[in-house]
Amino acid sequence: MRRNKQAWMVLLAILLLFVTACSNGGSSSEETSQTNKTNSENPPDPFGKYEETVTIRVGQEVDPSDTSLPSGDTPLDNQYTRSVKENLNINVEHHFTASPSNYDQKVSLAIASNDLPDAMIVGPVELRQMYEAGQLADLTEIYEQYASPAIKRILESTNGLAKESVTFDGKMMAIPSVQLQADGVHLLWIRQDWLDKLGLEPPKTVEDLEKVAKAFAEQDPDGNGKADTIGLSGPDTNNKLYANFLESTNNLYGFDGIFSAYNANPGYWVEGEDGNPVYGSTLPETKEALAKLRDMYAKGLIDQEMGVREDSGESVISGNSGMFFAPWWMPYGPITDAVNTNPEANWQAYALPLDADGKYSPHMSTPSSRFVVVRKDYEHPEAAMKMLNNLLANEATFDPSKGGPGFYPLRLVFAPSDETEYSVKALREVLAGTKTAEDFKDKPEYKLLVTDAENIKKVKLEPYDKLGIQYWDPKADLGAWTRSYALMVGGTPLVDQEINGVYSQIYGQTKTMESRWVNLKKMEDEVFLKIIMGAAPLDDFDKFVKDWKKQGGDKITDEVAEVVNN
Repeated sequence: MRRNKQAWMVLLAILLLFVTACSNGGSSSEETSQTNKTNSENPPDPFGKYEETVTIRVGQEVDPSDTSLPSGDTPLDNQYTRSVKENLNINVEHHFTASPSNYDQKVSLAIASNDLPDAMIVGPVELRQMYEAGQLADLTEIYEQYASPAIKRILESTNGLAKESVTFDGKMMAIPSVQLQADGVHLLWIRQDWLDKLGLEPPKTVEDLEKVAKAFAEQDPDGNGKADTIGLSGPDTNNKLYANFLESTNNLYGFDGIFSAYNANPGYWVEGEDGNPVYGSTLPETKEALAKLRDMYAKGLIDQEMGVREDSGESVISGNSGMFFAPWWMPYGPITDAVNTNPEANWQAYALPLDADGKYSPHMSTPSSRFVVVRKDYEHPEAAMKMLNNLLANEATFDPSKGGPGFYPLRLVFAPSDETEYSVKALREVLAGTKTAEDFKDKPEYKLLVTDAENIKKVKLEPYDKLGIQYWDPKADLGAWTRSYALMVGGTPLVDQEINGVYSQIYGQTKTMESRWVNLKKMEDEVFLKIIMGAAPLDDFDKFVKDWKKQGGDKITDEVAEVVNN
């Protein structure tokens, strides 16, 4: 009798476990059971549609001056949010909205009050704050299971840098954006037709560059009989002397290349002789580069109106400038207009000048500057990942005139870090006849590559390995020419030249920077500009270094070291 009672007890326990399991499965949201299965028979689907609607409340930047939404559409009901609802059955709601100028403040308030949306976009400082406050969902498994193959390939293209930027204690705590590495490399653009006319070679060293600038400024390369040419353009009022760790990409007309040739990295945090972080603007190499720029400016080799000129691109378009530093994409800027004005303006790009060791050592940009974070304990953290998958897969189908990217909740930039370089190599294969546009249809992360491959022979003339302006036909399709010329002329140096790049040790702000950095950077910009233009002595650099340290620089350096070493 006792044995029968024990058997009944075991059977009852089994039945209770079975009923409890069924009950739990039925009472939890059905959509979770449909999409979060991790067994081999039903692996998670990065694009899987929930059976029951999932709601995600977001913090979103909304520009009130953006009038691109069609009548009847709203920031929560537009072509993008309808795609999210139709493809994923995710309903997007607002936890808060803010204008571009107030968004970061609204994010900071949400973090401080712990009144968080389910997901939002933050910068590196806020990301660290949220991690330290224990506010973030661990997205390690979410990324592995739900990130689309295209997004994984994009993150992998950064050689681990993108994932490293969101990894804390071995856990992936956010989804990082990825931008082009090429946007942070500031090439030397030169009027090749001027070089040819004066019998000069592209300048390999700073000394060579000085000689070319002198010839361009003094030997009437445009042949108009006037002393109106500029050897080397400088930054205008909208740009900087050099890119910096907070704004590491797309600096126009600065002197990034000259600083790099002196192994100077002003604006970047680099490793000092003792192994600890040091701010590059305070190092002797920066003073040496400033001395050379000061000398070139005094000799009239640099645009005498730098710093006050409103748009240095006007000098490029008008045919007055012979050289400037800028990224690969400058045909999207003034070069197309320059060629329209003068079809013989043969602008070519070079990874020059080289440093004393014969290396090209530019400072490099961060691949990731914005991040999607998910609130800890949000029931569907995979929903944010699915929205990003849907964005990358479908963004090209959205009409920007009917509500552009500013109305895409949780929109991150996803471009393979090597997109420019990869495209150059691919187009070379197309020109060589070894591949066609069809061969790149399995690479959706390279969003424009198929179109590029279809267009290249419309605008590129034979011989295909010659990139001078005479071997192009802009009139055949100006838009296709601009894109193709930017890739093949601007991108080729990035492929053919070995890049000995220097990365900043951090690309975000520390606590003291939040209150001190604006004034410190203003002091730096003013002192350096005055030194170059001869309005202050070179030795003011030493005074700047002392003042910078006293006014918060030393404390900030300690904070950077703490971030780097932890």
